[in-house]
Amino acid sequence: MGIVAGLDSSSGFTRIVVCDTDTGAVLRQGYAPHPVEPKAAEVDPQAWLLSLGEAASGGLLEGVQAIGVSAQQHGLVPLDRQGALVRPALVGNDKRAQVAAADLVEGFGGRQAWAEAVGCVPQAAQPVAKLRWLARSEPEAAARVATVLQPHDWLVWQLLGRPARRTTDRGAASGTGYWSAGSGAYRPDLVELALGHQAALPEVLGPAEAAGMTPEGLLISAGTGETMAAAFGLGLALGDAVVSLGASGSVMAVHHEALADPSGMITSFADATGMHLPVVSTSNAVRALRGTAEMLGVEGLQELSALALKSTPGASGLVLLPYLEGERTPNLPHTAGTLSGLRRESMKPEHLARAAFEGMLCSLADALDVLRGRGVQVRRVFLLGAAAELPAVQAVAPAVFGAQVVVPQPADYAALGAARQAAWALGVSQGTLSPQAPPAWQGASAQVFEAGEELAMGQAVRQQYTATREQLHPGAFA
Repeated sequence: MGIVAGLDSSSGFTRIVVCDTDTGAVLRQGYAPHPVEPKAAEVDPQAWLLSLGEAASGGLLEGVQAIGVSAQQHGLVPLDRQGALVRPALVGNDKRAQVAAADLVEGFGGRQAWAEAVGCVPQAAQPVAKLRWLARSEPEAAARVATVLQPHDWLVWQLLGRPARRTTDRGAASGTGYWSAGSGAYRPDLVELALGHQAALPEVLGPAEAAGMTPEGLLISAGTGETMAAAFGLGLALGDAVVSLGASGSVMAVHHEALADPSGMITSFADATGMHLPVVSTSNAVRALRGTAEMLGVEGLQELSALALKSTPGASGLVLLPYLEGERTPNLPHTAGTLSGLRRESMKPEHLARAAFEGMLCSLADALDVLRGRGVQVRRVFLLGAAAELPAVQAVAPAVFGAQVVVPQPADYAALGAARQAAWALGVSQGTLSPQAPPAWQGASAQVFEAGEELAMGQAVRQQYTATREQLHPGAFA
């Protein structure tokens, strides 16, 4: 039996799982918070190493043969010619680069030109926009930048003893804004456009390749971003999509090719297996539920869920367009939410509660349809986030999405994905696994919900929602 480890360095903590290489069974786990505020926009990367060391204490990694690294995405770690930090790392939640992103869109010929070049339109979170912000706001620091890494790249480099060779993987690279998931190549001209000069970029490894060996003889796999690691840990395949229910929402699916989308609604990531992960995001998801709970004076989402289930599909004609913070999908940044269909018989708390759940899920179904409209197959939807456990979500989602809904048991899926990648790279190095076929670990434990007889009712709910959206925002998805 072999043993591998996967570590996930998120914005606020490090989680480590130690797994059996053949089955994926978790043998040991470690956890440590980062010694920084998770909402901080700038971080000394040494904090990530301190957290990693604490999480791995007590002999957690004893007997481990290989390690995979997953880390927060969209961070920028700028290094000088000697490999020293130019300034603290800029992490994904830094919003200061919004103007810089808009400048880049205009400076490179518009949204379609960017979509065709790298599969996405620059946004504030992406490293390419952070480079432009650095060049404009801290020109002296920008002039010293010789190498650009992301958090997982930097951690892998540190684990390997800071070798001359620096690496990344296609998943993390696809979120930079200067690597194309379609062509599998960097666009150094976009780095120069953003930073003002060229910078060295890490070598992009294939899914089963190893980044190297540590001085202690541990194999380190390519690593990847948290999104890609979580998808790998969940065991997603063609026909699978993931709907994440946070304050905002996102829809991600496995696809066989990169998608260029001039509208900017689709961001085309690469995954950790050689496939692609097109993502569509919404600005509003659980925030619509929380707002409705406050409006009705109910205690929390569980009570709101119970109230919603006292209503019937269609909420007696009430429709909530949950665009409370504007919306990204469709692109309506300055709009507001709308409650439509008020009649005397519909003015009851349970109908408004039901309309909130239906509105949130119909909005995410719109996002799913953006992917379906580009040929992405969706036969099964994984629901993630605490709200996925709500009975009202589980009752409404299968019919509204028109697909089987899977609610996985809570687990450290990003760390599990990193461990599975480590097992793959280890197996390839030992000649026991093919570079084309990852280890067949047991899938996530989950509840499964079918649309069944409710499918027709779900279609009616979607039609009611779509008619209201088109009346208020005609051609929003044109």
